[in-house]
Amino acid sequence: MAATALHLPPLLSRRLRFFSSSRAAAAPTSRRRTRLSAQLDDAAASTTDKPAAAFSPPPGFKPPEPKRFEVKPGQSDSIAGASLAIPLRLGTGVFVLGYSVSLVSPDEVPPDQYALDFQGRKVKESSKIAQCPRPEKPIEIYEFEGCPFCRKVREMVAVLDLDVLFYPCPKNGPTFRPKVLEMGGKQQFPYMVDPNTGVAMYESDDIIKYLADKYGDGSVPVMLSLGLLTTITAGLAMSGRRGKGSSYTPAKLPPQPIEIWAYEGSPFCKIVREALVELELPHLLHSCARGSPKRQDFLKKYGAFQAPYIEDPNTGVNMFESAEIVDYLRATYAA
Repeated sequence: MAATALHLPPLLSRRLRFFSSSRAAAAPTSRRRTRLSAQLDDAAASTTDKPAAAFSPPPGFKPPEPKRFEVKPGQSDSIAGASLAIPLRLGTGVFVLGYSVSLVSPDEVPPDQYALDFQGRKVKESSKIAQCPRPEKPIEIYEFEGCPFCRKVREMVAVLDLDVLFYPCPKNGPTFRPKVLEMGGKQQFPYMVDPNTGVAMYESDDIIKYLADKYGDGSVPVMLSLGLLTTITAGLAMSGRRGKGSSYTPAKLPPQPIEIWAYEGSPFCKIVREALVELELPHLLHSCARGSPKRQDFLKKYGAFQAPYIEDPNTGVNMFESAEIVDYLRATYAA
């Protein structure tokens, strides 16, 4: 996706292709991976020997009106637990590369430009991300929410403002965990495939460095470069959620990925991502941390910015509000 306009990648208008090979990860990339023309619903059929299901919203479903920073009744503990990551990780995953902020007069900001209000002034945010190379196709990452190594990579995705096609691999997940074993030779996470370069790799630190060199300015944030301390704090950051987003909930696999506008540092986005992972629902994440140009793109398209937001091409549902999104996903896809 270009930094100045919101263009959906062409893969969303057709069925998804997978990478497959029986070669081990140490083999050359060109020999290790070959594209198959299998589709997501074909993958489900090969696992369950049942035809792909048709999907529709729950009976009487109506998308809620967006309300900024509202915590729904019964959601307080979830948001508090998900917020624990912010101080433990010192905000890594909240801001994009080169983030800066300034307070200006409201007269200096056009009404159609994204900015926050603060004590009668406007908060203008900027970043260096527009100066970085952008991948033509979304990066593909196989991972799951409750893994500290996976969290590190997701934080780097937010820093670099990347679009990523996530294939969730919760424990006992029947579809994408076996796929990683088939592609790379072992079930280890995260596993990244870059369709723009043909590179595929394990190891979170290697993935982070690759993304920084290829789609950033080569620098890795301090909180992602502290070795064991990074991993420990990433694990502690998820302790408030007690393993949410780690284990598989039986679900129906849709033919197309759900699109989500979200970012790693948001506790509201976190609980939606947990549901997507537990249900093993592939999703195209448009990362939009603070300083992301996508916030302006989103504002132009929808008239306001708020994350998380999903578009489900399998049902036609578009909606805000994290608690309601979780309810919708479970009502629509849980088996």
